[in-house]
Amino acid sequence: MGALHEGHLSLIRKAREQCDVVVVSVFVNPTQFNERADLDAYPRRTDSDRKLAAKAGADIVFAPAVQEIYPPGFDTAVAVGEITQALEGAVRGAGHFSGVATVVLKLLNLTNPDVAYFGQKDAQQVVVIRKLVRDLNVAVRIETCPTVRESDGLAMSSRNARLSSAERARAVALHRGLVAARERAATGMADTENLLDCARAAMAEFDVVPEYLELVDPETLASVTKLKQPGLLLVAARLGDTRLIDNTEITPTVPLRLAHATEREAALCSA
Repeated sequence: MGALHEGHLSLIRKAREQCDVVVVSVFVNPTQFNERADLDAYPRRTDSDRKLAAKAGADIVFAPAVQEIYPPGFDTAVAVGEITQALEGAVRGAGHFSGVATVVLKLLNLTNPDVAYFGQKDAQQVVVIRKLVRDLNVAVRIETCPTVRESDGLAMSSRNARLSSAERARAVALHRGLVAARERAATGMADTENLLDCARAAMAEFDVVPEYLELVDPETLASVTKLKQPGLLLVAARLGDTRLIDNTEITPTVPLRLAHATEREAALCSA
């Protein structure tokens, strides 16, 4: 949606490495905003976006006007289903992901790419788009690229520019919470509530309370009560008028003592 930062530019560079022609769409989509104030405040830097995109390797910047995407009489919407109802969907309302799915399908149809690149920071959005493409047989491969972070771990976002200096200092809470849970899982802890408590405690040190904090299956977004396979931990929080999201993959780890015991059992079984 424009206001390009290093996260966006990393997607362009990846596309440049892998593709013959790179098209970058820039469009602040009004139908996915549930708050008019958020839409009005969203940064728009079309001229600088064109220059940054070109420098990163884009051949074409496709920046349509709202009336081109939603002309008079436009009255169609795409609904992806159950995976849009939790997390961001629960907070932002049913219309949010309908707006996302509708505009993404339109942009894919208008540009007709072989591959489309999205950032992992918007993890639920990526899951929704993958399902959209799969269910509607859209002939495009969806590539997900890693979240790009500031030096202190804050996920890069166009909304970061709206943080005051004090809010920016506290915003690292989201990443610290995710890391705390991930490190706890690395000790062998698999209980979801224990992992979430670790994340909340780390965020509380910065006086930040999550709007939501959930461990889910990366494919279905169903809640996970016990970490038995890699899970996706997602968090959202507000700092002043700015709402931020982040996520990380958490992998279960067998405690060292248990791992040794398992090795001994395997040796006995093979003897």
